[in-house]
Amino acid sequence: MQISELSDRSGLTVQTIKFYIREGLLPKGSVVSATRAEYDHRHLERLRLISALREVGDLPVAAIQRIVEAIEDERVSMHELFGTAQYAIGPHVAAPYDPHWRAARQDVDALVRELGWTVGDRSPARDLLAHTFVALRRLGFPITLTDLRPYVKAAAEVADHEIGRVADGAPRVRTVHTLLVSTVLYEQVLTALHRLAQEDASARRFG
Repeated sequence: MQISELSDRSGLTVQTIKFYIREGLLPKGSVVSATRAEYDHRHLERLRLISALREVGDLPVAAIQRIVEAIEDERVSMHELFGTAQYAIGPHVAAPYDPHWRAARQDVDALVRELGWTVGDRSPARDLLAHTFVALRRLGFPITLTDLRPYVKAAAEVADHEIGRVADGAPRVRTVHTLLVSTVLYEQVLTALHRLAQEDASARRFG
């Protein structure tokens, strides 16, 4: 297809597509003449991923570039690819490094070790959980494994379900797209279902 058709099918302007090509996010088309290049389904799929990362993940071009480089480098394992995409997506929480935050981060690290989870030290989720622990303690809520256990169980089951949906041998672009949908959109589904379930539990107990 020509760039005009690629634009129509992707919903992006020709100028935007050319910008992504210049930035190295999208491979150049196959040159068929001095003024014309041809594009195929791989370009369309890449554009859909870039659009999702920009619009759903709210990622800057530099972060998308890191993900694209990981997709194209076959030496990067699928697990490393997942990590590159997930760490880019975040959420990113500023770490104040005050005594309360440091203590909370140590508790998070201890929790991850106790659960036996394989999680990188630089995982943004570690800082997010530490930040939440600090807030809970300031409100007078202690952090205990007993209180956390239902959330740990639910998180593990959801994560296993999401990773299990990735087909063996699936294209790397499609894998990252699936991760994005799971991390950003289905996280919102989980939050909404949690609140619906809370209302139902309240109605059954107090209603």
